[in-house]
Amino acid sequence: MSTAEGEDVLLPAAKPPKIRRRRLRAILLALMTQYAIIAMIVGLSVAATLHYLVTPQIVAKFEAIEAAFKRLPPS
Repeated sequence: MSTAEGEDVLLPAAKPPKIRRRRLRAILLALMTQYAIIAMIVGLSVAATLHYLVTPQIVAKFEAIEAAFKRLPPS
């Protein structure tokens, strides 16, 4: 019984278990799906906020500026 035999027995046991690629792919797919859903919800929320709250204010300002220009005497 040499020391080489004892080392051969210990080396395979010391290796970490391999992660299967299918499992890793499934985890990555789940994370990307969650990211896509959250990004879509946030994007739609920002678009709705801009459309219903910000855009009318900007249009009202431009209409006020246009009305002010119409009231100016011609030069």
